[in-house]
Amino acid sequence: MSDLLSGNTPKPSEYDASSIQVLEDMEHVRLRPGMYIGGKDDRALHHMVAEIIDNSMDEAVAGHATWIELELHDNGHVTVRDNGRGIPIDPHPKDPTKSALEIIFCTLNAGGKFSGDNYETSGGLNGVGSSVVNALSDHLRVEVAKNRELFAMEFSRGVPQGKLEKIGAAPNRRGTAVTFHPDPEIFGNLQLRPSRLFSMARSKAFLFSGVEIRWKSALPDGDMAQEATFHFPNGLADYLNEVMAKSSTYAEIPFCGSVDFKEKFGQPGKVEWAINWTPSRDGFIQSYCNTVPTPEGGTHEAGFWAAILKGIKGYGELISNKKASTITREDLITGGCALVSIFIREPEFVGQTKDRLATVDAQRMVENAVRDHFDNWLAADTKSAGAILDFLVLRAEERLKRRQEKETARKSATKKLRLPGKLTDCTSKTREGTELFIVEGDSAGGSGKGARNRVNQALLPLKGKILNVLGAASSKLHTNSEINDLCEALGVGMGTKFNLDDLRYDKIIIMTDADVDGAHIAALLMTFFYTQMRPMIDHGHLYLACPPLFRLTQGARRVYVADDAEKDMYLEKGLGGKGKIDLQRFKGLGEMDAKDLKETTMDPATRKLIKVTVQEDTPGETSDLVERLMGKKPELRFQYIQENARFVEELDV
Repeated sequence: MSDLLSGNTPKPSEYDASSIQVLEDMEHVRLRPGMYIGGKDDRALHHMVAEIIDNSMDEAVAGHATWIELELHDNGHVTVRDNGRGIPIDPHPKDPTKSALEIIFCTLNAGGKFSGDNYETSGGLNGVGSSVVNALSDHLRVEVAKNRELFAMEFSRGVPQGKLEKIGAAPNRRGTAVTFHPDPEIFGNLQLRPSRLFSMARSKAFLFSGVEIRWKSALPDGDMAQEATFHFPNGLADYLNEVMAKSSTYAEIPFCGSVDFKEKFGQPGKVEWAINWTPSRDGFIQSYCNTVPTPEGGTHEAGFWAAILKGIKGYGELISNKKASTITREDLITGGCALVSIFIREPEFVGQTKDRLATVDAQRMVENAVRDHFDNWLAADTKSAGAILDFLVLRAEERLKRRQEKETARKSATKKLRLPGKLTDCTSKTREGTELFIVEGDSAGGSGKGARNRVNQALLPLKGKILNVLGAASSKLHTNSEINDLCEALGVGMGTKFNLDDLRYDKIIIMTDADVDGAHIAALLMTFFYTQMRPMIDHGHLYLACPPLFRLTQGARRVYVADDAEKDMYLEKGLGGKGKIDLQRFKGLGEMDAKDLKETTMDPATRKLIKVTVQEDTPGETSDLVERLMGKKPELRFQYIQENARFVEELDV
């Protein structure tokens, strides 16, 4: 926490031209990696690999490469190879002392995708991917085979370790190979995971049927293949059929297809899709733009659902089913498993990590392209169309019924709670802006009562560790008092009886001690919510609080820190105050007074929250991992620990 957040105003200092820092490109990336890859966490680490693969995928989609290799070495390095045209190695016109390759890997906003002359569609348009990976790697080597010759150049933390060199003949080779090692100074002990890279390679092959992707890993990871070749001629249709192989579906053959935008709209690009409905699992949509995953959706998803919704309503009207008019997008997503991939020129994303597509024209083009095909598909397969329509009408009726039955007053809901003494509710009469803190024990609840905002913040103390819902018999789930208290407080049921509309609070915040036991309790709660109330996570209602582990005081200066590393830094450098530094370690939330708890953990102006989300390369992989770690088979947990122990260099307990 900064001094401003802790309420202490630092001394004013001289502020003139000498105070203004000008950082070189690579320095800025290393100082602020979150601006470029989203942070320093596991997802950001693997995003670096995706940046390099996307460059090779752009070559493949443009018709210049037929295969891509992804190899994980036993020393933590990763290599991406392709048989494309090869990165240009000739001197750059604006700086003849440097090769184009050096400019690409050392300069932000440098690349070959701005004009559209080299690539009609591409996943990288900002010119930062290769240079960012270079800046955040302690070692990176590029090899380029062009004109039957092989060239190479090496870098460390964005700095060239020499000039581009010709290292020999390459009569039977063409393309680019990039080998890099993520810098421990940035990512700490995090290691690239073979299983995650395996899924990444496999999903890329589904997205473009014209490419073969080869996978190789020197590190084992469960039953994952250490060598494999992926090639899927039917693209997303193959992907969806594989994902839903164990699920019963309402259509024997999914609705899938593709449309070339140049033929339909006179613009380069295309859209490909596949969708089916099932009663066997929750629905999902995975979308992509130019082979880049867009987990937060965007305009292409909006256009796709608009086409499906209009098509199903139109079919209902055609067969005189008046109830079809009540179907909404929410009903479509229930049990609807969809994949959408769009290729467009110069896409606009929200942020460098490209999580959400913002190109306005994408919505119109996708909707118009999909709609005609969907109308024809429904008319040609009336059996499937009827089954899907009946399913969606039933979903709409259930949704409307729930809305009618929903309690309209929070006060009446509070009266129905069995434990009014345990739940300290807020006074707000609406859900908007309200928060429920699930705290560990009555002592933490006592501090929380004094720290909360009575208008919109409620507290529910739980006794110790709740039941592991995956490791216990189903009969225990409904008789466990802590779980029943939690459901009563939230106003919802479990599993199939869960209804998001009934949720009484806008944010559900797990607030446990900053120690191993607290982390275990948080894991048990997240397992419960994931298995029994998944829509709550998918709609962004679940959060983790981030209480500090230490408070350091020096004179009038006070800071809160989250871990030993940050504590040691302050102990070494001081806080800028006078006298000896007083160190207090919080053994639990109950030891914090209301002022400390409010300032660090509960006040929206100064706290930090972590939103709990589900991000996966392949549908179902999160469920498999949760079952493996929290399920009834201890041998699976033991196997996981054995497989992943090498990724942990130091465990602070």
